[in-house]
Amino acid sequence: MNSGVLEALRRIAREKQLDGSLLAEALEAGLLSAARKKYGPTAEIEVIVDEEDDAIGVFLNKTVVDTPEDDILEIDVEEAQELDTIYEIGDVVRVEVPFDEFGRNAIQAAKQIVVQRVREAEREQIYGDFQDRIGDIITGDVQQIERGGIVVNLGRTEGLLPAREQIRRERYRQGDRIRAYLLSVEKTTKGPQIILSRTHPNFLKKLFRMEVPEIYDGVVEIMTIAREAGGRSKVAVVSHDERVDPVGACVGVKGSRIQTIVRELAGEKIDIVPWNLDPSVLVSRALNPAKVSKAIVNESEHAVKVIVPDDQLSLAIGKGGQNARLAAKLTGWKIDIVGETEHSRELEINLAQRVRVGELPGVGPKLATSLAEAGYRHVQDLDGVDTEEILRVPGVGSKTAEKISIAVAAVLEVLEEEKLELLKEIEEQARAEAMERAAAREAERAEAERVEAERVEPERVEAEPAAEIDEENAEEGEAASDETGDDDGEADGDTDEKADGDTDEEADGDTDEEADGDTDEEAEEDKPSE
Repeated sequence: MNSGVLEALRRIAREKQLDGSLLAEALEAGLLSAARKKYGPTAEIEVIVDEEDDAIGVFLNKTVVDTPEDDILEIDVEEAQELDTIYEIGDVVRVEVPFDEFGRNAIQAAKQIVVQRVREAEREQIYGDFQDRIGDIITGDVQQIERGGIVVNLGRTEGLLPAREQIRRERYRQGDRIRAYLLSVEKTTKGPQIILSRTHPNFLKKLFRMEVPEIYDGVVEIMTIAREAGGRSKVAVVSHDERVDPVGACVGVKGSRIQTIVRELAGEKIDIVPWNLDPSVLVSRALNPAKVSKAIVNESEHAVKVIVPDDQLSLAIGKGGQNARLAAKLTGWKIDIVGETEHSRELEINLAQRVRVGELPGVGPKLATSLAEAGYRHVQDLDGVDTEEILRVPGVGSKTAEKISIAVAAVLEVLEEEKLELLKEIEEQARAEAMERAAAREAERAEAERVEAERVEPERVEAEPAAEIDEENAEEGEAASDETGDDDGEADGDTDEKADGDTDEEADGDTDEEADGDTDEEAEEDKPSE
């Protein structure tokens, strides 16, 4: 029995990929619990599991006494010497306990402990295995769908693909094969909870690593990814080998590589952007497919102002602002997109608002000349210039520099308010012009529909009498056909009756008379001759 129990434990260890020593410890704990349940908490119990010799034993350690008072803790000296003559009073004797003495309840408790220990060991094993695989792509089968989440069978355990981590256009059925990104592994009372994702940007990164050998080898590197799962993604790549085109490597021959990824992501659009350290170049490329006329970088505000042709403005912004939003996320820069017309109007306003430094309060001609020679001809040139820079201008003291800074800030604030008002008026004017153009187009469309209706109406009116005539001719033809059919019927009837009557009467009459007449005459003529 001992060898059978150990062999069963080894088989469980192989099936569940567990360490055999863990199961041996679980068996020891179970047998110890069963013995405690039988002999009480004070008994000195020893459990031995020897895997090499396939031996399992439960022993009670008893002290040899002259007169035992507790049979569980003590043993009579004569009984001890029957086991071995070397035992004397005060020695400890190890007495083996048969498993049959444990009873059903004790064995059931031992079984529960072993099962619990095995389950805990399996959970720890699964947790450790999947904890090491966080960030990898794993494959499984859809087991069931509950409350929007998808339960995925991963073999030894199950994973959960929550609704928030699913691509919105995808639909799955039970038994479908699915690939997902291992997002996290959490410990719960029911075992490790494995969270999967198909919307995480790293899922797209791992797919590129699997499909593009240059990325796997490190020749091409993915710098950043901006993704709106199910809609569009932008991937910035750079090549560490000038002979390798990073965009071409990701796209593949005739788009074979990129199309494989697109199919995996349910048709999600992917833009490959060549990486560049220059933010103006990177932002211009990130706004693809829109064409950028100019990009102005503002380092202090970490922003880029992008000027695009008016007909490219909606394309640069994208549907719902998606293209601009993804470009900003990809580059890490704040992006302001304006059309060329609006940018020209802003430049005109800025030029019209330029104020010479001599017009600032407290700045005389001499100080204005010094500021102009230092490169500060207009108030706008002093925007963002700190007091220490102004102090470097000859003839400017600390108090004067502070007054100039305060005056510049006040003037620029007023000019900014005026600029916003002008831009608002320009925007309202542009909106009104757009509405007028839309109304004009609507009027043209209505006029074209009216002209088309007037052209089609006479043709329809002419077609209606012709259709009525055709219907009348068809009815007359049917009536004529019916009358002709009646006449034919009567004629056929008469012909048949006459033909039948004449034929029968004539045939019968002639045949009988001729036959009878000829026979009689011939008979009479023959008699006299005889």
